[in-house]
Amino acid sequence: MAILVSFHAHPDDECIGCGGIMRKASEQGHRVVLVVATRGERGEVPEGFLADGEELWERRVTETLASAEILGAQRTEFLGYLDSGMMGTPANDQPGSFWTTPVEEAAKKLAALLQEEDADVLTCYDDNGGYGHPDHIQVHRVGMRAAELAGTRRVYQGTMNRDHMMRGMKAFAEQAAATGVELPDVSEREEFGKPESVITAAVDVTPYVEVKRRAMRAHASQISEESFFLAMPDEAFRYAFGTEWFIRDGQGPGITETDLLDGL
Repeated sequence: MAILVSFHAHPDDECIGCGGIMRKASEQGHRVVLVVATRGERGEVPEGFLADGEELWERRVTETLASAEILGAQRTEFLGYLDSGMMGTPANDQPGSFWTTPVEEAAKKLAALLQEEDADVLTCYDDNGGYGHPDHIQVHRVGMRAAELAGTRRVYQGTMNRDHMMRGMKAFAEQAAATGVELPDVSEREEFGKPESVITAAVDVTPYVEVKRRAMRAHASQISEESFFLAMPDEAFRYAFGTEWFIRDGQGPGITETDLLDGL
């Protein structure tokens, strides 16, 4: 049995980019641990969605625990930092925000968990956090440093395959327009993902796409049925979320791995 620790910035991040590998590992008998840096306090929620007196972070913690159960995580931990909001907003500088926390401080906290679990594999994000969000960038910095401190040698940086995304937008543009789904345009946004040439691992998780969709639905405060994630047709959803992409230092060039736990 191997131990996989998957480290994320906010509630709901876990099911989008790593939900498949988490469920796959769990079904194969491995231990899966989910770690979330913040409780997503800066998320947006429709008026009247929360119960009287309920805070958004409370709902998002509940949603994360439900998602974690769907994905097969045996343990879920929150590091307790505040959501830093989108890049360039005042929330970035709020005391206690993840973005303002010294990397070494947060890394020691995560490293202690990695050592306690005797983790074999850690997932975090690429150096731009997938799309430039400050908390996602911090997940990369903290995750990579924590792995050094804990001696966790197998670290995969979750990312998005820009080339795959652009191929998909071309392939499904007509279908999306017919169903009223607005696909995000990443052609002019270099902060989104990484080119296929630098990605070293591609994990086929198509057997788990419906599990991923159920986990997304668990985050109802952030992912509505009308959202891009849930409204797209099944074929497009399989294309978009049926492969999970990672970069592992020292691997490549090109995609050389198709399973994060191979050989463990």
